[in-house]
Amino acid sequence: MSRRPTATKVPVAMPEPGVGANWLRGIRLSGFTIMTLAMIVLFIVVLAPSLRVWVEQQQEIAALRAAVAEQRDELDRLEGERARWDDPSYVETQARERLYYVKPGEFSYLVIDDGATVTTPNGMPISDELQTTDVDWVKTLLSSVLTAGLTDAAPDQIIAPVIQGAQ
Repeated sequence: MSRRPTATKVPVAMPEPGVGANWLRGIRLSGFTIMTLAMIVLFIVVLAPSLRVWVEQQQEIAALRAAVAEQRDELDRLEGERARWDDPSYVETQARERLYYVKPGEFSYLVIDDGATVTTPNGMPISDELQTTDVDWVKTLLSSVLTAGLTDAAPDQIIAPVIQGAQ
């Protein structure tokens, strides 16, 4: 019988516990844990598309319900307006306001000028007096036609002097 060589035993020191590695050493995975995690992942992968479709359908249903509620409100408003038109006094009031109808023996006055001052776009008041211009429009028109017909210049070079001459 031969003797086995004896191995010398060297004491091994454990490494100092590190801050980031402690939690990883504490995890123990068994077959049941791995199987459960695999089932959860499979469950998510299989149901995710169906869940997405369900959520989209719920959003569409909510949008359609909101549209139906708006249409019901509009219907209620229109039915109320129709009920008002069934009332003879409302019809009479509308005819008086919109069409300026009056009953026999009444006088209706329509105020055309309420005294408001009308202004131009730049803020100057509009004059009440008739104004005349010193430009002979026939001569200006004839000049414009002849200039446009007898020139070889580009159109933008013709129009600008004619417009400036008219002013």
